[in-house]
Amino acid sequence: MSAVTVTTWSLEQTSPIDLLPAAAPEGDVRIVRSEVPSPEFSRFLYASVGGDIHWTDRLSWSRARWQEHLDRPGVETWVALDRGTPAGYVELEPQDDGVVEIVYFGLLPDFRGRRIGGHLLAYGAARAWDLADRWPGLAGTKRVWLHTCSKDGEHAMGNYQRRGFKLFDTKVEEEAEAPTPGPWPGAYTT
Repeated sequence: MSAVTVTTWSLEQTSPIDLLPAAAPEGDVRIVRSEVPSPEFSRFLYASVGGDIHWTDRLSWSRARWQEHLDRPGVETWVALDRGTPAGYVELEPQDDGVVEIVYFGLLPDFRGRRIGGHLLAYGAARAWDLADRWPGLAGTKRVWLHTCSKDGEHAMGNYQRRGFKLFDTKVEEEAEAPTPGPWPGAYTT
């Protein structure tokens, strides 16, 4: 199996004033919190958004593993809906000492390039900053961070920077090249 060089960039905001807004997209686009932890729905979002950009780390998770993750206090999924259809999502995960990671963020392929991503990212980052307001017992947010890599969409880094995220770390590693999984088996075969 051949190897591919992957660059991973870590970005952060250290104050809510770092967050820069994005224009709302045209049409009936709403962002709602998925308040009922649903392994099936979360796996659908993960596989559908990440299928063409090599998200694979959670594909082997069992339903029980998904449920365990989603039941952790402070883990939230915010979903962008375009006329009622899931268009993308942002997943927040609290960490120690008031740190919140935007663990996953992205759009389903058919919804990219329509200005939904910037709006969803800004909304998700704002929800990371006020996460403790919804979860008594969590420390107030002092830092919001995320990472992106050279396998992600070509506009990812620019979107993060336009929302006020600043680069704090870069890593370059060799990874085994894997086939693009797609949202379901055979999705990219003709």
